[in-house]
Amino acid sequence: MFQTEYGFVLPKGYVDEDGSLHRDGIMRLATAADEILPLRDPRVQSNSAYLTLIVLSRVITKLGELKDVNPRIIEGLFASDLAYLQEFYMKINGDGSTHLQAKCPKCEHQFEVDIFPGE
Repeated sequence: MFQTEYGFVLPKGYVDEDGSLHRDGIMRLATAADEILPLRDPRVQSNSAYLTLIVLSRVITKLGELKDVNPRIIEGLFASDLAYLQEFYMKINGDGSTHLQAKCPKCEHQFEVDIFPGE
């Protein structure tokens, strides 16, 4: 079966206004609309860096116990969590896998590494 949703755990986590920490989430594969429609948003037109925030808010379907993941939530992430999500997005929307081929520098044994263990 084709996988369209991937679990993740943020390195630090989102802290909501009540002080609750939200780290576990689900990201779905992006559609063309997820990348094209935000280009019409005035926030993106005035600041292209905002595109990332809107796209992530569209593809993250769950983050902890939050009822809605919106651009304001993504704005409130720690920089390391945002970087993690951007890398995760690129990986799952590239080849759909969180695994990379690696080689031991000493014995040159090749093996597979999950760059997002636990997902």
